[in-house]
Amino acid sequence: MLKFPDNFLWGAATAAYQVEGNNDRSDWWRWEKEAGKENSGFACCHYDLYELDFDLAKGLGHNAHRLSVEWSRIEPEEGKFSEAALKHYVDVIQALRARNIEPVVTLHHFTNPIWLADSGGWENKKAAAFFLRYSGHVVRALAKYVRYWITLNEPTIYFSHAYIFGVWPPQKKSIWKAMLVKNHLAAAHIKTYRLIHRIYKELKLQKPLVSIAQHMQAFVPCTSSVKNKFAAFLRHQWFNLGLIDNFVRHKALDFIGLNYYSRQLVDIEKWGIRNLFADVCKSTHHPVKKNAVGWDIYPEGLCDLLLKLKKYNLPVMITENGICTPEDALRWEFIFEHLEHMHRAMERGVPVLGYLYWSLLDNFEWDKGFGPRFGLIGIDYTTQQRTIRESAVKFKQVCQTGVLSNA
Repeated sequence: MLKFPDNFLWGAATAAYQVEGNNDRSDWWRWEKEAGKENSGFACCHYDLYELDFDLAKGLGHNAHRLSVEWSRIEPEEGKFSEAALKHYVDVIQALRARNIEPVVTLHHFTNPIWLADSGGWENKKAAAFFLRYSGHVVRALAKYVRYWITLNEPTIYFSHAYIFGVWPPQKKSIWKAMLVKNHLAAAHIKTYRLIHRIYKELKLQKPLVSIAQHMQAFVPCTSSVKNKFAAFLRHQWFNLGLIDNFVRHKALDFIGLNYYSRQLVDIEKWGIRNLFADVCKSTHHPVKKNAVGWDIYPEGLCDLLLKLKKYNLPVMITENGICTPEDALRWEFIFEHLEHMHRAMERGVPVLGYLYWSLLDNFEWDKGFGPRFGLIGIDYTTQQRTIRESAVKFKQVCQTGVLSNA
């Protein structure tokens, strides 16, 4: 039996574009159609059904919920802000507060307004200023009800998928543009971090806690060769910690938001830059279970990463951790084992604030469409019927008691 702190945050996460439906002013909405991808459409109708979904979360023992605000709703045209959209998100946050659920609010979760995309997106040197202006409107509207803020979700995933691999809009493959976007995102976070603190000071509110949600993988050497060990170290420093180091230097993190899903088994062929950063094991060495899209299930990686974050002397929140699978028993096994390894890190002195499972609901999984099922709550996309999975009921016992038990 493992006991967690009494004030621990337990819950799940969503992202606006993936659950709300009809975000037709977003660059993703247009891209889905132009690229011939599965359309997000009504998604989970969460824009209208959020109170129902929050009732379900409350019934499952959650005391925290991570959500995002859709920039393209707030600022559908450049410089024109929608009071109706801002009021909607105020209502959403108040609905969480009314259920004693702590909101963790994300300002950017991959999607951009079409007008920003048409002006060059995050390649535009004005992008950080645009984001700062938008963030100011949102923070001033929500500050009274929100303590935890995430400025950017997985910035390394955003610039790599959109500008290196070219699988997300705007589908470019340019290291130079990727680094430009990375720099603009970093500047946006640092400036927005300072803005949020300034707004809270002006409003005489309790200090906020501001971070990013950083996607991290466990980079594991396939063999103990010098090449593999060095490549794994290099990838960890660059992909996992590069932005964190930058923001710590700028004193622009109050905690570390950690999104963890899987490992990468590092096995490089030769001493080339591309090899050092990209080569992976192509054999079945060290086999483990996988989720429905082929990602390795590697719960010990969560403990390892948390221990590596201890040096920053900052609290950590697990802002995403989850599995897509048609086998709900595997979902609970995934949650159980990751909570075990998280607890091990906490026993060794890592200050973890909370655990937010991805996701509360089955949802639109970006370029993978509606196929992957991550939700504690299943969604019938034809009828919008919600079905609570057995894994959610088992997780509920942990959320309500703060105890992880084999019983």
